[in-house]
Amino acid sequence: MANGDSMFSFEENIDTIVIQAVVRKGKVIAERVPTPNVSEGSVLIKVVNSCISAGTEMSNVSETGKSLIKRALEQPAEVMNALNFAKENGIMKMIQRVKGTLEGGKPTGYSISGVVIGVGTGVTQYEVGDHVTAAGAGIANHAEYVDVPVNLVMPMPKGMDFKLASTVTLGGIAMQGVRRADLKLGEICVVQGAGILGLLAQQMLQAAGVRTIVIDLDNHRLQIANDLGAELVLNPKDEDIVKRVEAVSDGYGADAVLFTAATHSSDPLSTAFNMCKRKGRVVLVGVSGMEIKRGDIYKKELDFLISTSYGPGRYDDNYEKKGLDYPYSYVRWTENRNMTEYLRLVHTGAIHLEPLVNAVYPIEEVEAAFDVLKNGEHPKPIISILDYGQDVVSANFKPAEHKVIITETAANKNLVNVAMVGVGSFATGMHLPNLSKETSKFKVKAIVNRTGQKGKAVAQQYNADYTTTNVEDVLTDADIDLVMITTRHENHGELVLQCLKAGKNVFVEKPLCTTREELQEIEEFFQNATNPPLLMVGFNRRFSPHAQEIKKHTDNRTNPLFIQYRMNAGFIPLDHWTHEHGGRIVGEACHIIDLMTFFTGSKITSISSEQISPNTGKISANDNRSIVLKYADGSVCNVQYFAVGNKKLAKEKMEIHFDEKSIVMEDYKSVKGFGVKLKEMTSTISKKGQLEELDYIYNCLRKNGEWPIALWDMIQTTAATFEIEEID
Repeated sequence: MANGDSMFSFEENIDTIVIQAVVRKGKVIAERVPTPNVSEGSVLIKVVNSCISAGTEMSNVSETGKSLIKRALEQPAEVMNALNFAKENGIMKMIQRVKGTLEGGKPTGYSISGVVIGVGTGVTQYEVGDHVTAAGAGIANHAEYVDVPVNLVMPMPKGMDFKLASTVTLGGIAMQGVRRADLKLGEICVVQGAGILGLLAQQMLQAAGVRTIVIDLDNHRLQIANDLGAELVLNPKDEDIVKRVEAVSDGYGADAVLFTAATHSSDPLSTAFNMCKRKGRVVLVGVSGMEIKRGDIYKKELDFLISTSYGPGRYDDNYEKKGLDYPYSYVRWTENRNMTEYLRLVHTGAIHLEPLVNAVYPIEEVEAAFDVLKNGEHPKPIISILDYGQDVVSANFKPAEHKVIITETAANKNLVNVAMVGVGSFATGMHLPNLSKETSKFKVKAIVNRTGQKGKAVAQQYNADYTTTNVEDVLTDADIDLVMITTRHENHGELVLQCLKAGKNVFVEKPLCTTREELQEIEEFFQNATNPPLLMVGFNRRFSPHAQEIKKHTDNRTNPLFIQYRMNAGFIPLDHWTHEHGGRIVGEACHIIDLMTFFTGSKITSISSEQISPNTGKISANDNRSIVLKYADGSVCNVQYFAVGNKKLAKEKMEIHFDEKSIVMEDYKSVKGFGVKLKEMTSTISKKGQLEELDYIYNCLRKNGEWPIALWDMIQTTAATFEIEEID
């Protein structure tokens, strides 16, 4: 089939239970989750096998089993983030957020093989039915279905066994370490650690004509290394390994040491340095204590290199998520090309996996597979494979349902039944905790999320009836009264239109949309609609207690308003997604433009703006702007939106001047009047109106109240941000 459009080509519906491995509180369990959809630039894969990375994954399992206090002591940066969140939003929301993270668990796994069953828009190199492998932590999970960006997908050689192919990511890690060592034919390399990575790296080195010495504390693994052709195997418990390496190398030492062990001690790394020849190199692939002795490396002038995962492209979102490849001529071995070459070496017999694959478990027994790695008798498996069944490999296969029922309750029509679309940090840290406070008015009925495991965890935490990865499930659910859209900005316009056309009331977090074309289509919908559903954008500042109090006094003015507003937005790296799809003016400064219109109650007649001219490439001119808005009532509002301020300075401050009166609002924590008597309000946390806006929604939907924000107002604010964005 053609690969140009996002599609499925399925006819049969095989009743399967979608299972994914989830790490929770020190254990790995098999959990039923919704099936993912295929994304733009990605392929949807029916997994046949996945490979357990014993070292990395067991470390993650162990981490989740630690007490909260111990984890806090080991991760002070995370504790500081939690405290900052509590300071801004309150201790209860912080507790809910931490509880959700701990109890929800997280996916595990990053190396799979399977069959393509869906092809996303823009993908041309794969078709339904192709046999492929895939990599990526949090992407190529231990799950029956995975949605993987195209640069993390590799084709399987024709006829290759799925079990062997599922080791692809581990092969890529080992290969990148070998490439970093940069050894030539006849040189000597010590492989320190005979686990999965060490035994794979050993075979790659031998295929390149490099002499290998393998070191480990486990004689069983050393025997495997010996059988695979190592020139020498050594156990530090039995002999002086430094002297033996010197003897084998005619007294010079190894050309390189590939450190593939996992230890918290720094002693093995010190030993690695001592085994090297003068001007040799040590490549860290595994994990080590990092107390480096100067004397170990100085006299020999050694190089200490780090090998980053699968190779060039790793941790680069442009490469991994957006599919932008590096030119072959300039970056010969990207992570994708590394893993593709690994598959070739395995398929041609240059790398032997049969001695390493010790155990195969059906996915339903994933808990047992990890228990053996944790508590099993010696020798523990080197490579364990999870099996998902190879019963379906053709294009007539239809994946299981997107929806997973958590609980079944009858809809209470006195409440507003909510479907939350997108459960990122803002939804889980703000909207869902707020909804849980308003149980007499709202019921979280459904959770829609791109990743099924997180969607299910959030649905369980907030007692939703069901979770799904397909928004159509809530659009066709007659019990859903309100769809709350809290996805990333680029999806807002499309989702808003989809929901409105389905007759659903919509609350969308700012921005309303990110293009003029989407805005025009939304306008046209309302121009042509009879009795249209509610549309509300999350311009919450106007609903804050402070703004509501100020409005009482500004409404009684004689002359126009003069408003000065400062938003110390904070620096965000330029490669962050918030700079895309309209950037921070469209995505955040819209809050302030809406607030100015709220106070003036008037239409904008002119917009002018100036931005800074940076001397370096670190900062953006666009998110450092002074914006002047002139309104039809004569009011002038000056918005200073900047990212170059100090983070210790309060984020937001507003001054309003009129009729010889002045009002100062500080960060939605306090408000003070000069020449005007206001209700005193002080708080330790910012009250920006996210909770209060829910009351306005409820009154509109259940008490036939007015729209919380007029349509012209939301349209004007959105159009204004587009105009500002276009001013150089």
